[in-house]
Amino acid sequence: MEFVILGKYLLPGGGQVLEHTGLAVKGGIIAAVDDNQSLLRDYPQYTVLDRTDAVISPGFVNAHMHAYGLLSHGITPPGTIDNFEAFLNDFWWPLVEDRIDFPMIIASGRAAALELLNSGVTAFCDVLEAPYAVPGGLKTLAGVIEEIGMRAVLSFEASERVSREQGNAGLEENRQFFLEYRDHPLISGMMCIHTTFTCSPDYIRQAAAIAREIGSGIQMHLSESRYEPEWCRKTYNGKLPVELYEELAFLGPDVLASQGVKLTRGEIELLRQRGVRLVHVPLSNCEVGGGFSPVPELIEKGITVGLGTDGYINNFFEVMRGAFLLHKAHLENPEIMPAGTVYAMATEKGAAAAGIDGCGTLKAGGKADVITIKADLPTPITTSNIFSQLILYRNPEQVLDVWVAGRKLKADGKLIGFDIDAVRDEARFQAERLWRGICERP
Repeated sequence: MEFVILGKYLLPGGGQVLEHTGLAVKGGIIAAVDDNQSLLRDYPQYTVLDRTDAVISPGFVNAHMHAYGLLSHGITPPGTIDNFEAFLNDFWWPLVEDRIDFPMIIASGRAAALELLNSGVTAFCDVLEAPYAVPGGLKTLAGVIEEIGMRAVLSFEASERVSREQGNAGLEENRQFFLEYRDHPLISGMMCIHTTFTCSPDYIRQAAAIAREIGSGIQMHLSESRYEPEWCRKTYNGKLPVELYEELAFLGPDVLASQGVKLTRGEIELLRQRGVRLVHVPLSNCEVGGGFSPVPELIEKGITVGLGTDGYINNFFEVMRGAFLLHKAHLENPEIMPAGTVYAMATEKGAAAAGIDGCGTLKAGGKADVITIKADLPTPITTSNIFSQLILYRNPEQVLDVWVAGRKLKADGKLIGFDIDAVRDEARFQAERLWRGICERP
């Protein structure tokens, strides 16, 4: 379909703000970005959508996500969970991850993706943590995302936590999925491991070798709390996680690290030298009591930092607000994390972190992953305050339209083609199965 969107403001990327500007789309690609009058003159045959009361923005990119995590929202942990080790060992692994099966993957994948889509997210990078849902877990999730029409990078979190045999099955799940989907227009794969405390050095080397052989890139969770650095020091003669990864020749520009909460300056420097990308998940870090990632320092060092939900709160405006506000309070500096920086993390930097080419900006020749956001705030939106106004005072209900590859998935504030009540009912049913421990093994 060929169409023109006329806007009040357009955010092409790079911190720019263009007034009275829109874009033309043809065949899923942005044909032109120009002022509204020029678009009407140059594309007279195109269908026109007048959004001169709205902001035209790149779709948001959720660079770290666990769709299955939606089923755990509201679940009550057993006993007292007062540290990260207990969170994993006594709660998350036995009562959530180990219970995830194929019906749960389908229901949570659909519900979480639609929550993100409603929030203006057009692409996401998902990590499936379900040791008893291989082989086939990734392809099951991909079928749901393909049905919706979103863009996604999918991976399975491989580790030796259950056994080396299951760990090898996880690596193979990633390898086969990447190869099968490498030419898909919307969905791709990536190698993924968990952490230094669930993966031996030989296993980490094996994962990196497979990733580099097939050209997939690789991601891991990195120092989400003090637990991993302390464990690593005790286990590897004082080495910190990044230092261990460096010794194993693991680090490089093909590596995506999520979390990065407990990092020393020396580790940050190693990440910078090796070109490692990172994803900040501010609200999830709060939930597990992990701490504050040194994101301002990471950005100052030139490290590419995206933004993610971690499967916790899927309202992407809330996540942007967290990244915008929490560091100001933590560092007692209101100038930290400017709104434009956070918005870039949610768009172009997120796309760069996740390795999704042609997204996160609005430029001629780029992918037509576009959203419009109502600009009807009680106070004026201006070129100088637009990013803070959008981050602080907008929510999913103000996202009017969403296109992915030029296909419209949300129109006039409503998702297209889905019975949201039925999707929620199925997610609730699968959550009840999860909470009761009623699981189907493949």
